[in-house]
Amino acid sequence: MKIILYIVLAAIVIGGISGGLHLWKVAKKNAQEMAPFAELKPQSLDKNKKILVIYYSLTGHTKDIAERIKAQTNADLYAIELKQPLPTGLMAYYQIWKQYKDKSFPEVNGTMPDINEYDLVILGSPVWMYTVSTPMQSFLKRADFNKRPVAIYSTQGSNPGTFFADMKKATKNANIISEIEFNNLPQKYDEALNNKINKWLVQIIEKVK
Repeated sequence: MKIILYIVLAAIVIGGISGGLHLWKVAKKNAQEMAPFAELKPQSLDKNKKILVIYYSLTGHTKDIAERIKAQTNADLYAIELKQPLPTGLMAYYQIWKQYKDKSFPEVNGTMPDINEYDLVILGSPVWMYTVSTPMQSFLKRADFNKRPVAIYSTQGSNPGTFFADMKKATKNANIISEIEFNNLPQKYDEALNNKINKWLVQIIEKVK
């Protein structure tokens, strides 16, 4: 019995050390990545372009990026909502895993936006299981971008996996002009994050005729 207890305790300690090391590496990577944006001077943006941000957000990170884009460009926002909301806690993880396993993506709610009204469409989704979230995949099955310019962003803890390759494959008839990833960051990076978004927006708006 004591041996089993020692094994369990050892596993807990090793798991804690491993988890702490991972968080330290992510924090170090975030600091290095965001440092160049800390002192960057924001540039003015062409607000004559009609921009639509289509996003799905479960925990609020993807929504936060969408709202920051809106603040800088006056873009319209379209939030993807589910007819049957995901459960909370561990049941959410189980249901998401089952959706990927069975390829039974959830049904989205509401009417589709008129993409043809916009000069640029920006798609945002969290990374789930190293790929595109199932609600975004459901939306993309219904959407046709009719050759519109489309930019893509992801939000994640640290690793986007195959997100961008999978997103491009699922986005039908789109002219993909840019992609960018955003790690979930603490509040101290707010200004640097806004500067990173600004730099990206300048680049993609310049590509839109």
